[in-house]
Amino acid sequence: MKFTKMHGCGNDYIYFDCTNQEFPGGSEGEKQAAIKLSDRHFGIGGDGIIIIKKGQKADFEMVMYNADGSRSQMCGNGIRCVGKFVYDAGYTACLNNPREFTVESMGAVKILTVVKGEPGEKETRFKVDMGKPILEAGKIPVNIELLGAVSENVEGTCDFENKHVIMHPLNIGGTGYKITCVSMGNPHAVVFIDKKPSDFDVSGVGPLFENNAFFPERTNTEFAYVEDRHTIWMRVWERGTGETLACGTGTCATVVAAILNNLVDADSPVTVHLLGGDLEIKWSGREGDSVFMTGPAEVVFSGEI
Repeated sequence: MKFTKMHGCGNDYIYFDCTNQEFPGGSEGEKQAAIKLSDRHFGIGGDGIIIIKKGQKADFEMVMYNADGSRSQMCGNGIRCVGKFVYDAGYTACLNNPREFTVESMGAVKILTVVKGEPGEKETRFKVDMGKPILEAGKIPVNIELLGAVSENVEGTCDFENKHVIMHPLNIGGTGYKITCVSMGNPHAVVFIDKKPSDFDVSGVGPLFENNAFFPERTNTEFAYVEDRHTIWMRVWERGTGETLACGTGTCATVVAAILNNLVDADSPVTVHLLGGDLEIKWSGREGDSVFMTGPAEVVFSGEI
């Protein structure tokens, strides 16, 4: 099978074009391929694999597996790379607007718009409508029984009635943290820290968050430092993969959390600096409005395996 290695801000996946063919072995074959091929020593190397198919509810579909073979609902960097793949391949040329199209993942449909780049260029920039943030604990999901009364009201931010988890105290490995939980199609726990996370022990603390009973489907965890009203520095631990150089949904969740805590300005672009590059996020601050993400997608190399 032919594959294309692509990345968005260093968040790299192995992409397979299955618009006109089936992946060998069905879903089990996909899972085993993700585990084997993602290995950076004995495989192609990546944060997982993404399979591109014809869409049922959208123009295209992405089927995403983490490096450990688990399925993931959404990846903001991955979906931009899917957009670049189908755009470069000419698959969007037959659409009414070849520079605006839809991609679905596990039933969720996102709208992608090309903001810079022509087919075949090394890098293409996309604006993605990432949909509405989910803030209700049970839908993120966060374990409602463990949530209890959301502890005490921390600085007036916790929403008891709607069970929003905002600056909720949580003990991880003997250290107290305050988490703000958001789903962007997959669960995120955002932790604000008091300095840039360059020296933060992400690999030590990340797994403790991921596998905490507070999160019944595990969680991605973002460690973020707010520099000013329009700038955030962030590192991320992704469930099923480990630390990655960037996470699109995690970046969106972090900006949403920062707006909820009045740390950055709503309805204004916020630049988030990640290990692999920068993403621009914009959200109105209204729960029913979409979050918009703008960032690059780039081809690394193609091959056959």
